[in-house]
Amino acid sequence: MQIKPAHPDDAATLAEMWYQGWHQAHASVVPAALTTLRTPEEFTSRMRVHLKHTKVAWLDGQIAGFFMVDHDEIYQFYINAAFQGSGLAQQMMEATEAELGHGLKWLACTVGNTRAARFYEACGWVQAGTIPYEVETGEGPLQIDVWRYEKRLGPVNQAETMIVADPIISQNVM
Repeated sequence: MQIKPAHPDDAATLAEMWYQGWHQAHASVVPAALTTLRTPEEFTSRMRVHLKHTKVAWLDGQIAGFFMVDHDEIYQFYINAAFQGSGLAQQMMEATEAELGHGLKWLACTVGNTRAARFYEACGWVQAGTIPYEVETGEGPLQIDVWRYEKRLGPVNQAETMIVADPIISQNVM
């Protein structure tokens, strides 16, 4: 597996993977209003905006997955359906964590997305609670509940304290 910055030529493939993966993981557990807004066009538009912050996992000349990091957060993490269950996600998570660097990091997992939750927990992420979260849509933000997962990466500094999850996080996810 190779991790490379996303290239504009990758955008259409990445947007389609994001659309398919989002619907596979989220459509049955989020409000219907959000699912209705999650069209192929919306993912194409969002990918254009986020492309410069996207890293792509390549395997055997194919795009196998991608991730986006936003400061201390894993903003997006998707594996191409053809590679799910292959062990690639674990390798990609290691690359994502390396991209994040040291300190307390976090990610949002939609309440009810138990497959992703099991994966994050297997990778050492700990559920810190359920929080309201604003997700970006083409029609403005929409609030949903997410499980906040946290993990301290790198050496532990005794002077550091745990970050308490803010009850209202205004980020753009999913």
